Amino acid sequence: MSTFLIIGASGTVGAPLARQLQAAGHSVRRATSRAPQAADQVQLDLQTQAGTATALAGVDAAFVMAPPGHVRQDLLIKPFVDAARAAGVSKVVLMSAMGANAFETAPLRQAELHLEHSGLAWNVIRPNWFMQNFNTFWLHGIQTQGKILLPTGQAKGSFIDARDIAAVAEVLLKTSTFDNQAFDLTGAEALDHAQVAAVLSRVTGRSIAYEEITPEALRPGLLQAGLPADYADFLLMILAAFKDGHAERTTDAVQRIAGRAPGTLEQYARDYRAAWV
Repeated sequence: MSTFLIIGASGTVGAPLARQLQAAGHSVRRATSRAPQAADQVQLDLQTQAGTATALAGVDAAFVMAPPGHVRQDLLIKPFVDAARAAGVSKVVLMSAMGANAFETAPLRQAELHLEHSGLAWNVIRPNWFMQNFNTFWLHGIQTQGKILLPTGQAKGSFIDARDIAAVAEVLLKTSTFDNQAFDLTGAEALDHAQVAAVLSRVTGRSIAYEEITPEALRPGLLQAGLPADYADFLLMILAAFKDGHAERTTDAVQRIAGRAPGTLEQYARDYRAAWV
């Protein structure tokens, strides 16, 4: 069996990915920026690259993503890719974001290009907006006001369940079938936020609505939540791209790679119902 290093192993994608690989009998090394609390954890700080060589020793393939809150993702990912190559890692799967390749100078795109030109076997996955944002980032407005409060107009997004991203990443790490390709990952359908609110209302029995707010109204809440100012502005920028219709496209990548249709928002809402009731 193989040994896999998972960056972000306690996160929305990394946690199910680690569980799936372990269930399949593989050795999983879960990276953490804090002191390890379990035998399968290893300390690694992408900001300083401290612990990188130790974390990568003996690893067959690695899953990497930039920690939230950082706008210059390339400064974190490029050194990691170089270290992976030096350590003899065979493959790196990078989780980027849908739309990251729209501009060649964008930091995430620069990270993608560095991996593509590294000489390693690679995959880049670019998920659309996570369904799980509604039980995390956008939860406060739902809990306190019964509203999804975002500056996205009536635009639609093909929201994806993070568990589907993990399923795709598992296949890409374990096999060479799709090597050296990038994939945009989406759910099966595009919904606007009013439609999302209707699904959450139906599943929870609560009255949940969508209310459009201005970016200026959202920004203080992002800062109060502890986001750095530059990252808050980055989020507002990509929410503006959502409003302009750039999140509506759907792809068949989950079906092609994971071998099953992506989960629906209805199923996600049932599974996470406890978050809103």
